[in-house]
Amino acid sequence: MTLSGPIAAQALEPIRYTVRFPAPETHYLEVEAVYPTGGRPHVDLFMAVWTPGSYLVREYARHVENVTVRGPGGRALTIQKSAKNRWRADTGGAPTVTVTYRVYGREMTVRNNWVESSFAMLNGAPTFISLVGGSSRPHEVRLELPSGWKTSSTAMLPVAGQPHTYRAEDFDTLVDSPIVLGNSLIREFEVAGKRHFLVLEGETAFFDVDEAVKGVRKIVEAGGQVMGGRYDYPHYFVLYVITDAGGGLEHKNSFLGLAGRYTTRNRRAYLGWLGLTAHEYFHNWNIKRLRPVELGPFDYENEVYTKALWIAEGFTDYYAGLLVKRPGLSTRDEYFEELTGQIEAVQSVPGRLVTSADMSSYDAWIKQYRPDENTPNTTINYYSKGAVIAFLLDARIRRATNGAKSLDDAMRLAYERYSGARGFTAEQFYQTMSDAAGTDLRSWFAATAESSKELDYAEALDWFGLRFRPVDVGNPRAWMGATTRNDAGRLVVSGLRRETPAYAAGLNVDDEILAIDDVRVRADALAGRLEQYRPSDKVTLLISRRDRVTRLDVTLGTDPGRRWRIEPAPNATADQKQRVTAWIGS
Repeated sequence: MTLSGPIAAQALEPIRYTVRFPAPETHYLEVEAVYPTGGRPHVDLFMAVWTPGSYLVREYARHVENVTVRGPGGRALTIQKSAKNRWRADTGGAPTVTVTYRVYGREMTVRNNWVESSFAMLNGAPTFISLVGGSSRPHEVRLELPSGWKTSSTAMLPVAGQPHTYRAEDFDTLVDSPIVLGNSLIREFEVAGKRHFLVLEGETAFFDVDEAVKGVRKIVEAGGQVMGGRYDYPHYFVLYVITDAGGGLEHKNSFLGLAGRYTTRNRRAYLGWLGLTAHEYFHNWNIKRLRPVELGPFDYENEVYTKALWIAEGFTDYYAGLLVKRPGLSTRDEYFEELTGQIEAVQSVPGRLVTSADMSSYDAWIKQYRPDENTPNTTINYYSKGAVIAFLLDARIRRATNGAKSLDDAMRLAYERYSGARGFTAEQFYQTMSDAAGTDLRSWFAATAESSKELDYAEALDWFGLRFRPVDVGNPRAWMGATTRNDAGRLVVSGLRRETPAYAAGLNVDDEILAIDDVRVRADALAGRLEQYRPSDKVTLLISRRDRVTRLDVTLGTDPGRRWRIEPAPNATADQKQRVTAWIGS
């Protein structure tokens, strides 16, 4: 895709990449990279081990092979692996050396590469080997498209007169600019004088592009209203690959997402897609330009720790729902159902009483992307906990200012103070929120974000005239508390949370439940069987654990039901109803 406008002259000679797809059906791409040497006898090269926004060391170099180097005239030189993600190349004194390598790409996630016969999805971190110490140097990418492919889309600036050639001002920009190639459907719209592009690649036959463009435009407009009309990007690309996968990852002037082919034909799926779009788009303010101080400049070869992902991701998740609701893309009830889901995700896990939001953020590198069956018992998801804290904070600021200010104002103030190269510390963020509220919130943040104490919803519910819908206790149901899966007809325990009858009885994950009270229970019949019992009944489970049959006695509890469904209180006042309108729109 070509955008008008000159490319600014760069003082440093760029690193130049040519990316080819000689046999895309094999899932390989080939890279030819020309590196300036500065006359040094050797140059050190590196590949990132992780990508910003996804906090896990992914060892991208494991997909690289056939690394060779040559000098001017094609003279072969020596290159050796010097670390898991580094190479040292001899230069022979030449001003430039050319390195070629192959990359395997067949991971359908927004964090890696996918190459197939009809299209490709490329990310910077798993694709481009760069110069050690050369991150501030421009990086130029020329794409040689296979026969039949016609489009390439990326937020990098195009090089005038050179089709499918783009220039990144530095390595950060290269990593932050995913590329989608193939035969994309591309729609353009303008907001606040800035060009926006919705790019859909893959199986788009069932995707309602017109409806999607309307939705994305409203989200962009709603985000600008929150942030005071600050669209601090040259242009913006919404990149989606339609393959029935899911996920999204933010970038500075774009984001890359995955979606299903029938997304726009199902209300629930479409709302989910809008929410994902709103989340990743709002990141262009919250994390890409307003960020925790630890998240930049990036160290691409080592883990980077921060306790503020509950702000970066959680607040963004909170605003995702508002950016869909405020312009009328969702209804009031649909918004409250989403908020309910965020609250349930916090209140239903025992780990909320073990790990605080800030420590969950800090431990993202070892926990967030490596969950196991015990994860709900030991930690809390900083996305959901952060979103709920944002909701409670929004209500607190509105109450403290009698409705004159909101979290919107606080986020704008934080943006004014700390966006760009500065970044914020936790204390600076707390102080900014306090300044917006006109009251000291430090102790409140200590209790909500830095503690594993139960959250207090009373103030927020009272301000907006909301309540948690009462659970029907007229017909209590028996409850065991284990989650199970149907494993080829076997009823197998897949999860156990603390404070449940199954956990107390000593049931284990991977136990196969064979019978209850010596009556066989099939994989699809557990719920129906439990309906034959009452809370406090004692039952005996016949289980198979590693093929040894044994019995466990379980005292059934009372099904807690959905205790956290949020809704307007029946006796809400006119003032409270008006506050809801001011908060989420009419």
